[in-house]
Amino acid sequence: MFPGGGQPDMQALLQQAQQMQQQLARAQADLAAAVFDGSAGGGLVKASVSGAGELKALVIDPKAVDPEDTETLSDLVLAAVRDATAAAQRAAAEKLGPLAQGLGGGGIPGLPF
Repeated sequence: MFPGGGQPDMQALLQQAQQMQQQLARAQADLAAAVFDGSAGGGLVKASVSGAGELKALVIDPKAVDPEDTETLSDLVLAAVRDATAAAQRAAAEKLGPLAQGLGGGGIPGLPF
């Protein structure tokens, strides 16, 4: 039962929703600024992506470069980028999931995940 005759305190509800929106915005900004790393081929290829999904860095060990087999190198690059992106997605789910659920939403608009 709600105080005041069974009616919800709309001011308190609005204030709570506003606080949750601020927390969500802060968490989204923190996530977008964070960098997540991934690797493939036992570390021969390393990729870094932002929380917003932007590729920030790609490092390829010279041992991974075989002019006769560029297909394997391409596969390693894709795997490293996917690994880094998966790390960013996990962080987004951990950090933003509870906040988004509190706002009654499923997905979060504006995020690529």
